[in-house]
Amino acid sequence: MSAVDIAFPFRVDGRGRTATVPHAEHVRDMVELVLFTSPGERVNRPDFGCGLLDLVFAGNSPELAATLEMTARAALQRWLGDVLTVESLAVSAEEATLHVRVAYALNATGESRTLTVSGGSGP
Repeated sequence: MSAVDIAFPFRVDGRGRTATVPHAEHVRDMVELVLFTSPGERVNRPDFGCGLLDLVFAGNSPELAATLEMTARAALQRWLGDVLTVESLAVSAEEATLHVRVAYALNATGESRTLTVSGGSGP
């Protein structure tokens, strides 16, 4: 039997119990949480996150992509370094869209996973 974790966001399953997800899915949810949480958003962890959503209205540029790459890699290492190893993190800016691709390995199993998120930014 494989490891399971509590689902995020928290919910109740069809049996009326706390919903669970496989460990790999839980880690993917945590990666998204780190990427999309803005520093200052968490009361007891004001430095948690990397602030990807704060950049929605920033001017899209190679400099923005490089800054986000460094910030996201540091945040993932700091907050999730005990459950994953970032193998690569690539940020690309194409016209009005920013693409973030994270390749990581689960420390518990060594399994490699990839997550890609894209979002538009303003002029």
